[in-house]
Amino acid sequence: MTRRLTTRFANFGISLLMLLLVVSIATAARADSDDGIVRVKSAVPMAEAITRIKADIAGKGIKFFSEIDQSRLAADAGIKLRPSTLLVFGNPPLGTQFITSNPNAGLDWPVRLLLTQDDNGEVWAAWTDFGWIAKRHNISDRAAQFEMATKVVASITSTITTK
Repeated sequence: MTRRLTTRFANFGISLLMLLLVVSIATAARADSDDGIVRVKSAVPMAEAITRIKADIAGKGIKFFSEIDQSRLAADAGIKLRPSTLLVFGNPPLGTQFITSNPNAGLDWPVRLLLTQDDNGEVWAAWTDFGWIAKRHNISDRAAQFEMATKVVASITSTITTK
């Protein structure tokens, strides 16, 4: 009886150890692959995607700061670059709350949304995940604001996901 009980505990311990090993490997893989970048594929060409996004930003009353045509800058420097445009925008009453929590968060605000075209001609919108920004700057007191920023950028980029 004692021998059977010992065998059962040993098997349970081995099973538990294997489960913990699998969970720790899965967690490490997820952390290694998490670069903090969110990407959305556009259903429209680059120029139309830019127009739609800027119109939605304006329609929401969000402050638009800048449009930087990175491919034009590259061309001016004699470098060939696929279409790449950086849009910078934000809502100061929302975004500056992150900076009041940690001044270094100013590195990630205002919001930067990058539109690029890949080798296949597909257009992508990319931005830094707000949860990742919160972790990067160790901000734990602005969960509602980060959630709001996530919803707003998701809404803005949704304007380019359909024709």
